[in-house]
Amino acid sequence: MIFPGGDEDAQQQAERHTQQFESAPARALPLTATEDQQFAFLAHCGGILGFFPSLIIYLIFKDRGPFTAQESKEALNFTLPPTVLAIILNILAISIPVVGSVFAILAAVIWATLTVFSVIAAIHVNRGNPYRYPMNLRLIR
Repeated sequence: MIFPGGDEDAQQQAERHTQQFESAPARALPLTATEDQQFAFLAHCGGILGFFPSLIIYLIFKDRGPFTAQESKEALNFTLPPTVLAIILNILAISIPVVGSVFAILAAVIWATLTVFSVIAAIHVNRGNPYRYPMNLRLIR
């Protein structure tokens, strides 16, 4: 059955539907001082999990807060090389059964070192002070 004006109504509804969901460029608001300090703190705490949390925080918040940009970059520079090394050591530990336990122990030592330095940095940043790791390659500038 064809209703009068049925095709036009459907066309108008489709046009209204597309007009309703047109996207607009999203502008992220700058972080407040408290949020800036909070995300900098989280970037350093993320060192316990490797470089992924600091990378995510750096990519998302680097343009929104100067303290977060500085501290997440510092945390990323510190955690990136040891995390990659620990991943390689874990792969070697699995693939080489004879000396695999040595590689697993080295990977655990790296993780423990990352954890200790990340917690120290997080405490400094939580107090509002910038932190510089004593041994940092600073690959990302």
